[in-house]
Amino acid sequence: MNAHPHVSTDELRAAAMEVLRRNDLGTMTTAAPDLYPHMWSWDAAFVAIGLARVSVPRAITELRTLLAAQWSSGMIPHIVFSDDEERYFPGFDRWGTVTAEALPEGVKSSGICQPPVHVIALQHILDRGRENGGSDQAAAEEFLRESFDGWLAWHRWLAEVRDPDGVGLVEIHHGWESGFDNSPRWDGPYAAIQPGELEPFTRRDTLHVADLRERPDDAEYAKYLWLVQQMASVGFDDQAVQEIVDFRVRDVFFSGIMAASTEVLATLAQEIGRPEAAELREMAARFRRGVASTVDPETGLARDYDVLAGKWISTETVSGFAPLVAGGDTALLASQRELLLGKDWMGFPGMKFALPPSTSPASAAFRPRTYWRGPVWPFLNLLLGWASARDGQRDLYEALRTESLQQLSDLTFAEYYEPFTAEPLGSLAQAWTAAAALEWLGRP
Repeated sequence: MNAHPHVSTDELRAAAMEVLRRNDLGTMTTAAPDLYPHMWSWDAAFVAIGLARVSVPRAITELRTLLAAQWSSGMIPHIVFSDDEERYFPGFDRWGTVTAEALPEGVKSSGICQPPVHVIALQHILDRGRENGGSDQAAAEEFLRESFDGWLAWHRWLAEVRDPDGVGLVEIHHGWESGFDNSPRWDGPYAAIQPGELEPFTRRDTLHVADLRERPDDAEYAKYLWLVQQMASVGFDDQAVQEIVDFRVRDVFFSGIMAASTEVLATLAQEIGRPEAAELREMAARFRRGVASTVDPETGLARDYDVLAGKWISTETVSGFAPLVAGGDTALLASQRELLLGKDWMGFPGMKFALPPSTSPASAAFRPRTYWRGPVWPFLNLLLGWASARDGQRDLYEALRTESLQQLSDLTFAEYYEPFTAEPLGSLAQAWTAAAALEWLGRP
């Protein structure tokens, strides 16, 4: 039953388009109008997926802007700063990337990365361009050729610099790189961090929520800033960072996205006759194997690995479904789907919508209102839906789509939602939430 029966499909589409219009700075889309006035890397990928449903040229511009901020090393930074620096902390000055040799001239960005969803977004743009034909198709296909070397450099950087041992798992150096900022996944690694002398700071994220429990506390935030300060102290040099940073974790969900996106890039390489297709297929296979190797035989969930502590991180978070994103072994994926649909996740009693929370309500770490420790994130459900469709799992795709559209028909387009009440939490008018709605709705 629709939770908002008075909202029509056309009204939902119009409201989502209005959010993207309001957040549009012309060449980039801010993640949200108040709390997040800049471009975030994986947000931009999902935003481009939604934009492609409205304007293929504007979706291309989104990814082109992000790619223009790519470092000479191949890294795509997690934040590209707009001119509106006063309303967000930590801003460009606090990041200290101005001294980084790999930072492109004239670009203001952070010095870390986020999951590589971008080629999946590129495939969506191509699909929409080809559906529309004409100038949209020509523009999309030209953008693929124009941008291919940038995406290739990005994936090679991740495979070579962030998986130096070739285990098929991407190493991250900050919880922010995962996108799952304060997830229970990182409690162990963060517990071991003792910040040194830290420059004073005044947060701004807590000004945009009614309940401070929705955000990480100041002690957690100090550790986030300490890691930034450590990386800045060595000019964000890849090798030097790995040697001194206090957070080194092999991120299984990031790696699942790496596997999926690299497989898409391999297909696109083959399509345009690029010789790197075979290299990319082997790279994708390596990360699929890496993701599969982490699955806990007791829980069936994938795990992260704490490099500094030398141990697995077993948590009941949605990252445990990384194999569903990565693809691969049919038996593993079948058992993962059974878990996802089961009593600890989409089937947990009392939830407003049958959608996976960021942390299982059955976990002792579950907090229904706190950022990545319990709420439901709409963009993540879109990613799981995409992977389900890719693997021919129409039933799971339709379940995620139906429940997501009901959730999003409250028209707040919230950053995340309380699982049992569906209360919108975090920042409202979130661009990637609106984009998810547009993609779920499909063709007008």
